[in-house]
Formats: sequence, structure tokens, C-alpha cells
Amino acid sequence: MGYDLAGGLTGWDMEGFQGGGDTELWKRLGAHVMTIPTDDGGSVAGTRFSVWAPNAQAVQIIGDFNFWSGDEMYRLPGTGVWSRFIEQRGTDTLYKFRIQGPDGVWREKSDPMAQFCESAPSTASIVYDSQYVWDDAEWIARREQSQAHKEPMSVYELHLGSWRKGLSYLDMAEELVEYVKWQGYTHVEFMPVAEHPFEPSWGYQVTGYFAPTSRFGRPDDFRHLVDVLHQNGIGVLLDWVPGHFPKDEWALGNFDGTHLYEHADPRQGEHMDWGTYIFNYGRNEVKSFLVSNALYWISEFHIDGLRVDAVASMLYLDYSRKEGEWVPNVYGGRENLEAIDFLKYTNKHLYERHPGVLMIAEESTSFPGVTRPVHNDGLGFGFKWNMGWMNDCLRYIELDPFNRQYNHHLMTFAMVYAYSENFVLPISHDEVVHGKGSMLEKIPQDDWRKFATLRTFYSYMWAFPGKQLIFMGQEFAQRSEFSESKGLDWWVADMWGHGGLKRMFKDMNDIYRNEPCFYELDNDPAGFQWITADDAGGNTFAWLRKDSEGNMVACLFNFSPDPKNTHTIWLPKAGVWREILNTDSLTYDGDGNFGNFGQVIAREGGDPSGNGSGATVCLPPLGAIWLKYDAEATLELPTDGGIA
Repeated sequence: MGYDLAGGLTGWDMEGFQGGGDTELWKRLGAHVMTIPTDDGGSVAGTRFSVWAPNAQAVQIIGDFNFWSGDEMYRLPGTGVWSRFIEQRGTDTLYKFRIQGPDGVWREKSDPMAQFCESAPSTASIVYDSQYVWDDAEWIARREQSQAHKEPMSVYELHLGSWRKGLSYLDMAEELVEYVKWQGYTHVEFMPVAEHPFEPSWGYQVTGYFAPTSRFGRPDDFRHLVDVLHQNGIGVLLDWVPGHFPKDEWALGNFDGTHLYEHADPRQGEHMDWGTYIFNYGRNEVKSFLVSNALYWISEFHIDGLRVDAVASMLYLDYSRKEGEWVPNVYGGRENLEAIDFLKYTNKHLYERHPGVLMIAEESTSFPGVTRPVHNDGLGFGFKWNMGWMNDCLRYIELDPFNRQYNHHLMTFAMVYAYSENFVLPISHDEVVHGKGSMLEKIPQDDWRKFATLRTFYSYMWAFPGKQLIFMGQEFAQRSEFSESKGLDWWVADMWGHGGLKRMFKDMNDIYRNEPCFYELDNDPAGFQWITADDAGGNTFAWLRKDSEGNMVACLFNFSPDPKNTHTIWLPKAGVWREILNTDSLTYDGDGNFGNFGQVIAREGGDPSGNGSGATVCLPPLGAIWLKYDAEATLELPTDGGIA
């Protein structure tokens, strides 16, 4: 009985790969359980193993099926790809590739396309054939018709290994889903899930780009987690790391004895700060590998969007380098033209293949057009993290309240560029780690002031133009900074201050999702209007958020410890403005002594500009209120001119 020892793979199958246009490479390379025909008209079951190693002298497949002794693989002419079919082997088979480089040295490598891997410190790849049946068709159909920029988006970022220590994917499909749904977030964002050997890297040093980490279960278990989130109306974003990869000798680096995935020149191929390699984005096969990986997570795991890590490090050839440590582009500039082309191609392809997905850039510079469409000469991302807003706001709340008056601009400056990109407002894991302290501990003075300031800041954030993202633990004011070695301090989550903040997040998310004023015109200047932008001495800010139907919410913030019992503001319409949020509420562990009895009455007259109505409001110390205009209640008011 004879059969094709290469498992049916041919040079024609690899044509797109070599041209940089194969966006489904996982269907060709790696390990595939299959049945192939035999010469006598029958068939034989087994697994085909295929790997790209163009400069190798020889390649063997080794595994638990041959006692790690090695079976020769066959080179497909003109492709650089080696393949071998092994009969009677399927799911859960352990394997590696043994590769003889041009230097004659044999190297054992894990499969770059492996869909399942051993958990660290073991490094073997594992054959996996998914049998998962999805039940989220309704969610996917709705996603394809979505308009992300006009819809609510509040994101709960988390590290799977330390949200609650010891939970599996299947455990989280119950506990995490229940919690996030109760809190009211529209999305979760997982820090990198792809396999990584070094746990303190939090997943940002990837060795298995196509394999969900086995720390928490099998690939279909992760599919189940995503599926259950979708069934409960929660989107799933995933951190994706195409900017660099680690130097582990058994992984991608120096893969076939040459610099295959990375640049050979260390001025182009190494991140000195991180001790990692940089992908060679100009190589067609590497481009196919990375674009395929992005599509893989969306196609095979139904991920709703990718947050692309460290985009700035990809865009600039001189990123974190001194003069003489980098190579200019062909025009003598610092822009990485190959990386820019790769990002444009990836974004364009993913949006075309899966309408409704989200591509989000962590980009910390002022590179132009990050969220502008590719056909308008942009990078083609849907959103960009607003790092400037984040840095300014954190500097402000870290100040003693007395000194905030001298730094008022930190909280207003973001409106100067608010519509230059489509922004996500992030307070991410990066802000509560490595000695930066937790959000609670950033704020000076006693616990009362800390919690009150946090409540006010987060209400400011939720009301500001842009989508929102917080890192796990911030919703209940985790006291210690993030560490992957332990779980969150859940034991404090219902104590005074902590529990109140958690309840406020739930209510804020409920209000946010139900009030289009907060999201529908996020990227349109018509959706925002200052009421008070220049009250530096009072540490107050106020603005209107509007929707396309003319509905309005007035958002007022007091970052001073002094109450504003008779604070006068000017509103565009006379009548009843319902108090829909008061951060000083007893429900949120505030004092409960400062409020407006559920509503504010704006009366015609008194506005120096002649364009508004005057209202007297009570602003709590270190507190905030949201007021929604109620046209129906206003119709019932008797005629009464002047300010009350």
C-alpha cells in the first residue's frame, strides 16, 4: 500500500505563501489530521506535518510516535517547505521539528503553526483537531451589521491567569461571564492568550502564535469561553503581538539556522530594551505568517477584535535607539515602510473578510492617520488608544487638590485633538504595575479623598468623548498594584469604599449603554459642548453630551474637596434636568449629603450670552453629577421666569 509521503501538499499550495498573500496559512502548514488516498484505491488516516525551513539541509519530524528518533521530511521543490505524513497518529500527538541548518548543526524546534502546545517549561507542540460546534451565530450576524463608532464600548481588560488564580477557561466561562455581565461591560479584552513560556511577560513574549496557552485548558475550552461571552452579549478583544518575539532557542529565532523570521542585521532585527527579535515585515513569507495569524484568531476563535501591541515600535526604525544604532529607510527617513505596509494590508484584509471586527492600535506617538482608512492613506485601524489623555489625567489626579488649579489644562487639553482619531480612553495594566502603584494609591491624602476622587475621575472618563477601557481590579479599587503571581484582592471588593465604587461602575455602565448621548456622536464635534472649561480656581469642569435626536446629558465634575452648594451653570434648555448619577450617593459609599433631590430646574434668563437658561446645582466635594434633560417633565412645569 503506497501513498503520498508529503501528505498531498504541493508547491502550488504554497504559491500564495511565497508571494505574501496567503492569509490562511494555518490550513496548509503545521499539523493536520487527515485521511489521504492510497495507491490501491483505499485510504489511510494520520497527520501531515509541514514546516517552512528554506535554508535547511535536512528536516526530521520527531515525536512520541517515533520515540523522538526522527523521520525524514520531504522538501517541496521551489518552496522551502518540508512535509511528511505519519499514519495512525492524530490529536494529542507530541512532536517537534529537528532541523539541520546550513552550518550542519541540528536544532530542535517547536512548530511555528502549532495550534496546541505543552505548558512551560515543556516545549513540544501538540497535534490538535478542533471539534467545537459554535452557538453564537446570532452574535456574529449582529456584529457584521454593527457600527462600532456609534455604539457603546466599555472594555474590561484582564489577565487570564490572575483575575482569579487557578481558574480554567471552562471555569471562567461561568465566573468571569457572570461578573462581567453583572458589571455591564460591553467587551472584555484578554491580555495575550497565545502560548508563551515566561509567565511574567504576561503573554507579550509569544512562542506559539497559533496556540491558546495550555495553562488554562485546551483550545476548544477557550472557544467555549468566547462562545459563552457572545451568548451573553459580551464582545471579546484579544491583545496581539506582531511587533517582536523572544529569543528562546527552540522557537522562531534562527529557525532553520538562519535569520528567517527576523532581520539578520541587529540594527533592524532586535529590540535591545526587551531582549527580543523584530519580525522582518518585508519578507513575503513572514507577512503571510502574521496576517494569517491575525485572521486565525478571528476566523477560528470568533474573536471580535485585536488590540495591536506596541505599534509605535513597529512604525519607527529608530524606536528606542541612539544615533548609529538604526538603518534609515530607502528615502533616508525613520519610518519603517515595510511595517507600515504590513499594518495597512492586515487592517484592510481583516475588515473586508469580517465586517464589524475591531482593529485597535496601542500607538503612543502622533503618527498621522492611525485610524484613517487605508484608501485615504491611513493605517486603517478602527481605534487608537489615547495615551496622551491617559498621561495627562493621571498627572492631574495625583496632584494635591490645591495644586490642581495650576494644572487645569491637563483635563481639558485632550479636546483640542479629540476628533483627530477615533479614540479609546485606556487606564490599562501598564498604569498599575512596576512601581506605579494602584489607582487608589496614586491619589494623595486619606481614604475618603482617595475613593471620592476615583469615583469622580471614572465618571469623568465615562462621560468624555471616546470609548472606555479599565484594567481588572480598578472597578473595586484594588489596593496593591498588578502582579501576575497572585489573583486580585477580592477580599476587599465589598468593603467600604471598594464595594461602593464597584456598584457605581455597574450603574455607570447601565446608564452609558442606555444613553446614546454618551457614545453615538463620539467622533463628531456635534456630540460635545463645553459648559465650563475655564474654572481652574474651582477645579470644576462641565460639558454637554448629545445624541442625533437632540437628547442631552449635562456632566459636572468637582475635583476640589470643597462642596459647591450653589453652583450656577448655564444649560441650553429650560426645564427639568434629572440627576441620573451622583458619585456622592450613599449607594456608592459617598457622604450622601450633597445632591439635588433628584433633579435640577433650569429657568430662562440670566445667561450673559443670551443662549441658555440658568440653574443652581449642588456639586459634592470631590464629586460629580450627570443631569439628563427631561422634555416630558418640562412640559408639566408652570411658567416661571428667572433663576430660582
